[in-house]
Amino acid sequence: MTVREWELVGAPNARDLGGLVGADGRRVRAGLLLRTPALGRLTDEDLPVLATLAPACVVDLRYAAEIAQAPPDRLPGGPTVVHLPVHDAAHPVFTYVSALLLGHDLEAYGALAERGTPAAMAAIYRWFVTGESARRGFGAALRLAADPANLPLVFHCSAGKDRTGWLAVVLLTVLGVDGAAIRADYLRHNELTVSLREVLLEAMRRRRPELDVDAVRPVLEVRPEYLDAAYDEVARVHGSFEAYLRDGLGVTDELVSAVRANLLE
Repeated sequence: MTVREWELVGAPNARDLGGLVGADGRRVRAGLLLRTPALGRLTDEDLPVLATLAPACVVDLRYAAEIAQAPPDRLPGGPTVVHLPVHDAAHPVFTYVSALLLGHDLEAYGALAERGTPAAMAAIYRWFVTGESARRGFGAALRLAADPANLPLVFHCSAGKDRTGWLAVVLLTVLGVDGAAIRADYLRHNELTVSLREVLLEAMRRRRPELDVDAVRPVLEVRPEYLDAAYDEVARVHGSFEAYLRDGLGVTDELVSAVRANLLE
């Protein structure tokens, strides 16, 4: 299947990163690098689609409590699953996103209103650059992409937008994709999940008539300022994205060459 010939009803923001133009004008190969949300809500009709995509390796960026509270991923074909938890207790918005997606009542609603703001989301993105588990997880995912035995590679968190989004940024940057194209892919989440967001918000309104929609939307969306916060942190701490890859994630020139050899046409 080519880049745009498939979709997953139970994972509406799932997509193939193939087709984007990378280093030396070479395109990312279709069907090898797939970003998704958690796959526990796939429909029966989705399963043959995923089976045709035939992932060899699935990278799960969720931490243990998220995985335990969610429906198990539905993974036809028995791919290797690698858990690379990217989580920090100081940033509980991950917990809020998971609770929203699973339809849980939010006991800490006041905390959501306080901590689920755009400023809090931007803080998470800065943490993606400096946090120990973030650097460890994103670096390990890159090393998996350097091994052709792990392709096609699927990677996901809960919503498939923040941790998954930053890993996509890292992978596509390594592949030499233009920054504008990387940003456009990142922002596609909002377009692909319009209906899902409204369903979630309406369900919450019914359970909590006092719901402040403006306090919830920031954790359901991606926004340019979130991505900019991560880029600014890269510049502040490392000076350049190349230095972040090298010093923050342990990416060598050999690793970059291997990833490009595997994933570029």
